[in-house]
Amino acid sequence: MGMGEVVQTESYRERIARRAAQEVADGMVINLGIGIPTMVADYIPKEKRVYFHAENGILGTGPSPAKGEENPNLCNAGGFPVTLATGASFFDSATAFAIIRRGLLDMTILGVLEVSQSGDIANWIVPGKRVPGMGGAMELAQKAKRVMVLTTHLDKNGRSKIVKECSLPLTATRAAHLIITDMAVMEVCPDGLYLREVMVPYTVADVIGATEAELKIDGEVGVFE
Repeated sequence: MGMGEVVQTESYRERIARRAAQEVADGMVINLGIGIPTMVADYIPKEKRVYFHAENGILGTGPSPAKGEENPNLCNAGGFPVTLATGASFFDSATAFAIIRRGLLDMTILGVLEVSQSGDIANWIVPGKRVPGMGGAMELAQKAKRVMVLTTHLDKNGRSKIVKECSLPLTATRAAHLIITDMAVMEVCPDGLYLREVMVPYTVADVIGATEAELKIDGEVGVFE
């Protein structure tokens, strides 16, 4: 590396979003939650036709706009600027929620405060504190055909966010199908939570040691770089 060169390193948030994008199939209608989930749109290959849905009334949002090219009147439900894909449409919030409640979303991608080994999700309130952006998480978690959770593996105090049982008020029970963290990819199955992949540089032992929930292993555990 020459003097003055800068090495661009991928953040854990970007890696989680990049891995999550691999679960997106052509033709899907998907809602992205606030936080890391919104970043998934930036990693969808151009050849895939995906329709991102926002509760504030858009179907067909695109990747984040380039800096300086934001449209102040065009944002997602979290208030962050978005672009539009060809064929995007606008409607009122009531119609946006009708799409959710009718079960027309192929996938929702949510952040969480806690997620249990049986797929219970807690992401709408911490007792005694205000959590911004709780929005339509209950409807999304209950009605989407597939629910993917993106989160850090540990909270700011170093405690596992992937737990045996949630201690916070639940958003939905047995709703999560796949959990992607900065350490691992885990699949919620009828008989338990399975460790499918570890994120570089972590090992299987690292992930098991950092996880309160009971992790099962069936066959070889993949590695995501």
